[in-house]
Amino acid sequence: MRSIVAICHKILNVCKLVPMLPIVIVAVLPIALTWNLRPWDTSFWFVDPSIGQWIVILLVAYTIVDTIRGMIDDIRHGHVGVDVLAVVALLSTVAVEEYWAAWVIVVMVHSGSAIEAYAEAKAESSLTALMQAAPQIAHVAELPGVGPEARGGEGGARRDRAADGFRGLPEGETLSKSSAAALDEQAAHAHFATVPVEQVRLGDVLIVLPGETVPVDGELLSGSATLDLSNINGEPVPREVFAGARVMSGAINGSTTLTMRATQLARDSQYQRILELVASAQSSRATVVRTADLLAVPFTVISFVIAGLAWIVSADPTRFAQVLVLATPCPLLIAAPVAYIAGTGRLAKAGILIKTQEVLENLGRISHIFFDKTGTLTVKKPQVVRVETPSDAAPAALDADHILMYAGVVESYSVHILAKGIATAGTAVIERLKKRADAGEAMPPEDDWLTAVRAHPVVRNVAEDSGKGVVGEVNGHEIKVGRFAFVTGQPAETPAGPAASADRRRDPDGFRLTAGARAAARSAAGAASRDIDSPARHFGAMAADEMATYVAVDGVLAARIVLKDVPRANAKESLARLRAMGVERLTMLTGDKRASADIIAAEVGIDDVHAELLPEGKVQAIKDAAQERPEDRPWWDAMLSRFVGDSLTRSVTMMVGDGVNDAPVLAAADIGMAITDGTSTAASESAQVVIMNDDIAAVPRAIAISRRTKRVMLQAVCLGLGLALVGMVAAAFNLIPAVIGAVMQEAIDVVSIGWALTALLDRD
Repeated sequence: MRSIVAICHKILNVCKLVPMLPIVIVAVLPIALTWNLRPWDTSFWFVDPSIGQWIVILLVAYTIVDTIRGMIDDIRHGHVGVDVLAVVALLSTVAVEEYWAAWVIVVMVHSGSAIEAYAEAKAESSLTALMQAAPQIAHVAELPGVGPEARGGEGGARRDRAADGFRGLPEGETLSKSSAAALDEQAAHAHFATVPVEQVRLGDVLIVLPGETVPVDGELLSGSATLDLSNINGEPVPREVFAGARVMSGAINGSTTLTMRATQLARDSQYQRILELVASAQSSRATVVRTADLLAVPFTVISFVIAGLAWIVSADPTRFAQVLVLATPCPLLIAAPVAYIAGTGRLAKAGILIKTQEVLENLGRISHIFFDKTGTLTVKKPQVVRVETPSDAAPAALDADHILMYAGVVESYSVHILAKGIATAGTAVIERLKKRADAGEAMPPEDDWLTAVRAHPVVRNVAEDSGKGVVGEVNGHEIKVGRFAFVTGQPAETPAGPAASADRRRDPDGFRLTAGARAAARSAAGAASRDIDSPARHFGAMAADEMATYVAVDGVLAARIVLKDVPRANAKESLARLRAMGVERLTMLTGDKRASADIIAAEVGIDDVHAELLPEGKVQAIKDAAQERPEDRPWWDAMLSRFVGDSLTRSVTMMVGDGVNDAPVLAAADIGMAITDGTSTAASESAQVVIMNDDIAAVPRAIAISRRTKRVMLQAVCLGLGLALVGMVAAAFNLIPAVIGAVMQEAIDVVSIGWALTALLDRD
């Protein structure tokens, strides 16, 4: 019973899309009842239609006017209007008095419009879901002490909280638990005004109820919240965030009310950027779809030629009508764009957004892919690989875990590139130490250190010296983290100075010295290490791809934390899949040192490495590759290149980067693909493809979806046109009557469009 109701509901929806369709269908009853009814005595010109036949003629007239209006509208929008076949078919069937055939054609025309609307709606379902999930309203509250006037600037707020004894929290948290709890209590009893999302101002305090959509980008004021980010990056598991974390518009709140402060207007928020990409993709038309439009013109000419020859040879005008009722350009005009809209929807469902359908087409022809190293082939932040204590240090009260824990707490306040990796490792240590304490393991003798394991440490007086390090008071102990000279109180060294080869707290790209300069620096460091304090006197050598930061506790050098770029867990597998798909040319472009780049390249399986490049060098490498000619091309590219020119005969390059500092290189490639975690709004400015789920496996997946979309489109077009041509030839020999031909024409359309919709299926 439910299935019957569902079918009826779908039929009703289709009728709503094309109201004329049910009218034409219902008209069959009065047509049949009055088919032979002629209450007048005289004929009309040379024919004498009955009342039923006049009803058919009126339906035909309305359909012709409506079709011509649609053709004009298509031409105004730059599309080819070739519905002239339907117009001529209707006129010819009426002229030869094939009224039932004319009625069937009218039914087919309107049902074709309904099928087209349904197919496009089905193909756009993933995109439409994104559009419908757009935030519409916001609840603005006035809470004392947290409004715009109390904010006073982000930096000042951070310093004030640290000075007041702010408790260090896991990475991303910036409010104390007590403050967040008090705020949540206020929010639970606060009055709020519900306004359109466009009226939210910067600094407004917003309340998001359970199950509601976050209206604008902002900062979480509540202690914690659980957010569903599936609309943004396809992440299936809700993410827990803490006070001070960024919350993005489009995220769905969990089961508790949250309070946030607006940091972006609605028009500048993350979800609006996503909608802009979706709208751009929906309104565009790929080259191959435009080519299909153009091919509809010669198909129309061929149809008229076959119909005309059938009439001339047989001397029977009915043959002309029989052929034209089977002539359908729908495989070109409808199936092709439906397939591409379906492919665009599949990409969006997979967390991959494209700017235009042109990108979807070109993705399938990629022949050379360039990858950035840091943040693309590797994780976005260097990972801690070990903690080393000085070789000449006395036995310390703190072990490596405790050093890393407190370094992580202090580094959570830093914006340095190495800070996030240390902060994350420190948070993991806290959880590990809790388990050790709960298991009854002996802990350091100081009560405050033991307390720190069971509760977050208290942090005061945090300050960062940009480029050098960060210092803070943790549970009464001074913790310094940064360069060797910073933590030991020495004068800052120059890049070529004695400590430069060992002190690596800096941009992973490193100091770009010549081989001779590096050798001289190493020699100078070796000689100087015997005379002055340096990392070489306390720690051993590091590998070429490693970086380090140093830790001092209460003014005493305590440890060296070693970090390195770690390849993404699925990077090697994803690149192997690209090669299996025929994309053999994979290149790494990086400004990092050759030795470090070679190590990562070997781990992920890339042979072609261009290291120590400035941005202009990366751009030039891509421009050189674009002039190459692919050795193998699909036959359809060779065919289509005759219509669209040389653009299908050269290599198609793609640059994959993180979308921020790779902007010039992303723009230089034929396709720029930015891998983001859904929080980057800058990525959409420079890239044509934005991966929202921070997964490098989306690169081969996007190419696979693109190729299948084009393959399905071509199959649908060839199948539809082939059946139409066979049917027209059969009708020319009087093998298919006009009424049967009209029904077959609609069946051909259904088969072609239905096949195009299979691009929605996940069969890659």
